[in-house]
Amino acid sequence: MKIGILYSRIRVEEKLLIEAMERRGVDYELVDVRTAVLDLTCPAAWRRFDVILDRCVSHTAALACLQIWGAWGIPCVNTAQVVQACGSKLETTLALARAGVPSPRTQIAFSPESALDAIEQMGYPVVLKPAVGSWGRLLAKINDREAAEAILEHKATLGSYQHSVFYIQEYVDKPGRDIRSFVVGDETICAITRHSAHWITNTARGGRAENCPVTPEIDALSRAAATAVGGGIVAIDLLETADGRLLVNEVNHTMEFRNSIAPTGVDIPGRVVDFLMKWTVSSER
Repeated sequence: MKIGILYSRIRVEEKLLIEAMERRGVDYELVDVRTAVLDLTCPAAWRRFDVILDRCVSHTAALACLQIWGAWGIPCVNTAQVVQACGSKLETTLALARAGVPSPRTQIAFSPESALDAIEQMGYPVVLKPAVGSWGRLLAKINDREAAEAILEHKATLGSYQHSVFYIQEYVDKPGRDIRSFVVGDETICAITRHSAHWITNTARGGRAENCPVTPEIDALSRAAATAVGGGIVAIDLLETADGRLLVNEVNHTMEFRNSIAPTGVDIPGRVVDFLMKWTVSSER
């Protein structure tokens, strides 16, 4: 068995995954997307891998590689379909809606004027997000019409693809925290609460992680969200409403977990590698 690790930068997570593979004696090979060349007529060289794990930061490059390997029948975790669904907030929201998974109310508009109408109809505050993005970047909490007009004008002036689709989501007044759960295969292996005085609680933005017991509700909702986007290895962001409901906010396909191992006591990289080993064996049968 040989595992490929697609990467563009070796972060703490990749180092932890490599250590987990070495402890288990797994044969692995690092595949740097920056130097990789895939000849579309010659898949043979890539068939040396039993499975390829996507840990690439570049969404566009990773998606292209996974599409090609998938077309060649080379197993990938996650698949191109999962990466496509999770890499776009619009596609994630549509997948959750199709599966009946509860998520915050969302509206899409395509001009500043229609976006302002949608915001006014939804009611302040709202959250404006880029259709594609991660790490809590380019999010805006809009509290009134003046702020809405200013931000919409800025987005229209910037004019890039990221700003051409207005993704407008209701603001969920969470209790100073949100929940991130980790799903590996068909199991919710652990969860954390992310605490911050700021409304953005990402640990990449300074949020503090604490262990969160995986309740039956968190487990069921996390696995349903993972299934909705195609399964594999994902992290689910959950929001708690004032009346105690849980909503799925996002699904992350190349999850970061460095800050979640200590508070949960779960060997997350080890569980990922164990899943890859079992998944590979089962796919060979």
